[in-house]
Amino acid sequence: MQIKPFRIEQYFGKYEFTARYLLSSSDAESRTIKELLDLEPGAHERLLEHWCGYTESPGAPWLREAIAAIYQQIKSGDVLVLAAAEEGIFVLYHALVGPGDHVIVETPCYESGLELARSTGAQVSEWRRTFESGWAHDVAALEKLIQPNTKVIYINTPHNPTGLLMPAPVFRQVLALAASRNIILFSDEVYRELEHDPATRLPAACEGYERGVSLGSMSKTYGLPGLRLGWLASRDPEIIRRCLEFKYYTTICSSAPSEFLTALALRHREVLVQRNLQIVLGNLRLLDAFIQQRPHWFDWVKPNAGPIGFAHFKPERDVLGFCEEVVCDSGVLLLPGTVYEQPRHIRFGFGRKNMPESLAQFGACLDAHS
Repeated sequence: MQIKPFRIEQYFGKYEFTARYLLSSSDAESRTIKELLDLEPGAHERLLEHWCGYTESPGAPWLREAIAAIYQQIKSGDVLVLAAAEEGIFVLYHALVGPGDHVIVETPCYESGLELARSTGAQVSEWRRTFESGWAHDVAALEKLIQPNTKVIYINTPHNPTGLLMPAPVFRQVLALAASRNIILFSDEVYRELEHDPATRLPAACEGYERGVSLGSMSKTYGLPGLRLGWLASRDPEIIRRCLEFKYYTTICSSAPSEFLTALALRHREVLVQRNLQIVLGNLRLLDAFIQQRPHWFDWVKPNAGPIGFAHFKPERDVLGFCEEVVCDSGVLLLPGTVYEQPRHIRFGFGRKNMPESLAQFGACLDAHS
């Protein structure tokens, strides 16, 4: 397997745990284990008594039931539990795709969505979206990319890094296009349930199409990345079976305490979502005003889902150098768009409670530059 360096994680690894102000984080506000246990009477005692042996490779039956409850048509047997979304992407591509196959990836995207497809030896085409078009989805362009050997189409909605939800008519067209050619539609939905207007929520791909696969995670919407739990959901039993067979060579099974805490959190996910949505909406108002007040620095397509957005960086200078200068001088961590092959952009994160403080510090830094 040949794979390129993971630039996003390399950049965060360099600065994330030393920078004081995180203004690029992709997750929502987290909670302590105590706060999770307080959601349910008796949970503290049950956790202390929870057995720390091996767990079932597909995931504990009661955990898969809790995950299936997020959906309308999914049963527990349609769910495969994995060590966060990252393992889900790795396992699906390597279980289902190889040399001689063709994969289409919506870009820009989280780097593993593209590079892990390439690492299988498959031919990979990019379904590109651009700032100049308002990040619009060109379905006609997607259709032209399809080849007789196209095995998987990867999409991400709500989208990283733009924070935009795929419009419902476009989503239906993409589903129909994949179904008409029996192509697996791999839908990264880790920000689902954090739409800024819940009425705009799309159906999960695993429910809209028999060969649709939905990728879920505890890390983003629910703000629990430390649990390292994610899942694949699909009504195609062969897809789940083959992914499980590959998982035997990666993690085999999940952490027993994480399974317990994940199931607990999902039983009360409305509580987690509502708090995080309020944080996101409040912070977005501040961030949008910040950008509008600095038209010589930035403009953007305002996000409508999730805790991140992708701002166009207007100064004629190296965006990576700018972001590194900001973090070194002021302790404010931004994510340069170079990690998405978008050298004129910066990713902002607005899912944390302390974002107003981080934004004020960044504003002071810009004023000093000016």
